[in-house]
Amino acid sequence: QVHLVESGGGLVQAGDSLRLSCVASGRAYHVGWFRQAPDKEREFVAGITSTGSQSFYADSVKGRFTISRDTAKNTIFLQIDSLKPDDKDIYSCAASKVTWKDNRHHYEYWGQGIQVTVSS
Repeated sequence: QVHLVESGGGLVQAGDSLRLSCVASGRAYHVGWFRQAPDKEREFVAGITSTGSQSFYADSVKGRFTISRDTAKNTIFLQIDSLKPDDKDIYSCAASKVTWKDNRHHYEYWGQGIQVTVSS
């Protein structure tokens, strides 16, 4: 069993940066970050392996989003730079035994999600 808790969201200005955190309990799994706007499908944005050795990004966020991991604290970070109003979503982290990419059905454990709002 893995328990995931996100933090770091809130209201920010367009152009600002934000770092989201995902603290995972239990053993280390691969972790992905997803986001979802109201009435839209959940979108994968970035993933990282259990050891932090590899990462993967959705094309739509490459260059602005950076995923990283503190393995000692089992905490996964999502750095978002140059925030845009379109980045306004609920961001969730999820854990998987088998993938760190956009195979969302293979993520077994999910955090509650955290709201990010970007004002223009």
